[in-house]
This record gives sequence, structure tokens and C-alpha cells, in this order.
Amino acid sequence: MSKLVGRILSSRWTKVALFAACLIPFLLLLWPFYKLLTTGNAPELTANPVEYITHDTGNWTIRFLLITLCVTPLRKIFHQPKLVRYRRMLGLFAFFYVCLHFMTWFILDKSFSVSDMWADVLKRRFITVGMLGFAMLLPLAITSTAGWVRRLGFAQWQRLHRLIYFAALAGVIHYYWLVKSDVRLPLMYGAMLAVLMLYRFFIWKQVPATPAPRSAATTPRTASLPD
Repeated sequence: MSKLVGRILSSRWTKVALFAACLIPFLLLLWPFYKLLTTGNAPELTANPVEYITHDTGNWTIRFLLITLCVTPLRKIFHQPKLVRYRRMLGLFAFFYVCLHFMTWFILDKSFSVSDMWADVLKRRFITVGMLGFAMLLPLAITSTAGWVRRLGFAQWQRLHRLIYFAALAGVIHYYWLVKSDVRLPLMYGAMLAVLMLYRFFIWKQVPATPAPRSAATTPRTASLPD
């Protein structure tokens, strides 16, 4: 069974299928607008389409960050080193959705007004911490290629990319401070992140290491994947 899973994970088509799956939330986000244009009716958008887009892209940002952080624990626990091939893609999809989240707020909500945006950053704490998380993800996405690993040196690059934990934490706090009453979802994300951080900092060394596949040495890593 382990060899079969390894062959599936090695397949180029598995990676293509995962890429397509990662686009599904984006396509589902566009679907209500297509319905609105073609039928004039899209109840999913509610009375505030901007809020709908903002919440949806924010949710998927946190989800992709958590999914990306799950890759290494799963790789070690199930002894499937080829899972490493998917971390870069998952991490960059987290960045893709956070960019959509930011642009929705900046373009649709703030109408390109830098002054209004900056006033919100200074005044509203959930936006302050959200912008901090976005700022931490930006250098991680920029340095996600093998070329940047060579420029920085692997040890320094790895230390930089541990910011992903703090960016994810900022995202959870941002969401928790945003909601007014029902905090179940941000608390669930927070609990998942706490388990991942506990694994990373306290349990990791107790799990026997699984050597990474030879191809992983030349595969660019991403924000979101510190070992």
C-alpha cells in the first residue's frame, strides 16, 4: 500500500489534479456572480457581496496555510517523503487567496484609497494584525524559489520561512477579532494551529525522520514549509 501511495504521489497527474482542486474555491467564489449576470438571482451573495468575498477568501487563506503546515507532519508520520512535492503549491495558493482577500478590501471596500486603508490599519486592531500576517507572507512567497534558497543559504532561508507559523497565528487572531459573536470557526482554526505548533516544537524530534526523495533537493520550497 505504501508503495502504491508513493507512486500516486510521484505522478505528474496527481499534481495537476491537486492544482485543479486548489482552484475550486476560486471558481465557487465566481459562480454566484455568474448566476447574477445570467439569471439576475444569486442569494449566496447576500446583501453585501463585498463582505461575502472578503470572508470567503479570508477563510480559504487560513485553510490553505493550515493544510500546508500539515504536509510535513503527515510526511513524517506516514513515511511518505514524496508529499514534500506539494508543499510549494499549497503555500503559494495560500498566498494567492490572501492576495484576493487584500485586494477585495483595498479595491472594493476602500476604492483604492491608501489614506482610508492606512487609517483602518491604525484604528482597527483586527485589520492591524491581519496586515501584519499579510506582510509576513509576502517575503515568504517572494523567496519561495530554489534560487532564493541558494542566495540566502538553506539555514537562513529555513529560519525566515518559520514566519509561516506567526502569519497563520496572525490570521487566526484577525478572524477572531473580526467576528462579533460566533467565534466557533476561528477557535477551531486556532485549535488546529495549536496542534501543529505543538507537533513542530515539542513532538517533531520524537518521530523518526523519513529521508526526502532525491528530487526534493532541487524542488523549490515555499513560504509555509519550514522543516
